[in-house]
Amino acid sequence: MSRIGNKAINFGSGVTITVSPSNVVTVKGPKGSLTQQVDPDISIKVGEGVVNVARPTEQKRHKAMHGLYRSLIANMIEGVSVGFKKELELVGVGYKASVAQDRLLELSLGHSHSILFEVPSELSFSAETLKGKNPVVTLEGIDKQLIGQIAAKIRSLRKVEPYKGKGVRFVGESIRRKAGKTAAK
Repeated sequence: MSRIGNKAINFGSGVTITVSPSNVVTVKGPKGSLTQQVDPDISIKVGEGVVNVARPTEQKRHKAMHGLYRSLIANMIEGVSVGFKKELELVGVGYKASVAQDRLLELSLGHSHSILFEVPSELSFSAETLKGKNPVVTLEGIDKQLIGQIAAKIRSLRKVEPYKGKGVRFVGESIRRKAGKTAAK
């Protein structure tokens, strides 16, 4: 029994949801619109302020898709109505982030060169450096999957090392630290 798939999705008055005959779900809201192709076996019923996702059988494949598409549609509704935001913190001496041009993010992460990272046009981003604090890169948009993917790519440019804790991490992320070598007697 899929607990997530059986849960109904509630949405506000500013959001409109349409399902085409070819099972393409389109969600429009105040922040924009998103579309998602849904497997033909999964049925989607849009009611008055409620969306229900149903599966035809109890097969393992149908159970897996049931919860998946329910979560994807719920994320689309939240994205077009509220939006998503991820913040990355650059921890390390000399680590910097700045907006180079309109779609380019310039990162100095301890390499011999600066890294220019192109951010997709669907996302808005900013780089902020306050005195005495680590630089923070903020990504905002309506597509949760795209924000997570871009944040993971930026994070992979300099992963957090466990000894000093230097690298790119999510704000509020806890890192498991390791003890270094101890001095010999």
